[in-house]
Amino acid sequence: MSSLCHTSAVLVVFMALVVSVGAEQLEEKSCDVIGDESSESQTERALLKKLEPLSQMRFNVTVEKGKTENYIYHFRVCREVNSSQHDFGGLVQTDRQGRRTTVIGRINETQVFNGSDWIMLIYKGGDSYGSHCSGEKRRAVIMISCKRGVIASSFSIISEEREKEQECFYLFEMDSSLACPAEDSHLSVGSILLITFASLIAVYIIGGFLYQRLVVGAKGMEQFPHFAFWQDLGNLVADGCDFVCRSKPRNAPAAYRGVGDDQLGEESEERDDHLLPM
Repeated sequence: MSSLCHTSAVLVVFMALVVSVGAEQLEEKSCDVIGDESSESQTERALLKKLEPLSQMRFNVTVEKGKTENYIYHFRVCREVNSSQHDFGGLVQTDRQGRRTTVIGRINETQVFNGSDWIMLIYKGGDSYGSHCSGEKRRAVIMISCKRGVIASSFSIISEEREKEQECFYLFEMDSSLACPAEDSHLSVGSILLITFASLIAVYIIGGFLYQRLVVGAKGMEQFPHFAFWQDLGNLVADGCDFVCRSKPRNAPAAYRGVGDDQLGEESEERDDHLLPM
């Protein structure tokens, strides 16, 4: 009985170790900004979070320079290219002839900053140069430019600067809508109020029409909600406009007078006296 219990305990411990190892392998490492965690700025954290949708994508580009240089560059945003290697390699170069792998930059030495319509992602701490750049460690610079409508495209290598003594780098570029600034709303406050007002009027008219027709049973113009009120209001507005906009005072005399019997008085007897013979 004790032997059975001992075997069961061993199996339980073994299964727990397998599960823990598997979980550790499934958990992928992400970007770690250079410096202490307390020194990371809010801007850097916000940029890394903004790039998070790209983390599940893989990017490759092939470069051929004659017969001696034939490489494939593998890139991931804030994830290891080969998580089984546990080398933190975020951008890796593979020699297609000898199948030799070189880490260009590592995600545990990341720098990130941005401009108005671009984000610069830098992986440092790559494998050391051989005879170039004083044997310093490689680094990858990825320029992510704004392009609306695409999550990511056009990953390519621009150049490799290795003719200097120090600060050599590989320069890559790609397009992504994640690097674009937020679009400002083109609607002013007045436009928003106007749209809201028009929507309320439409709801009032349609809802009132359906109520008058289906519930009250109105016909014709009576289907219009509060028809009598709006009719009276229209008359009042017309009277007010007539009062305010008339071109002459209300009590002004007419411009002409008609010829009536009341205007035909007796002619003066002295009117033609000077024409009579003496």
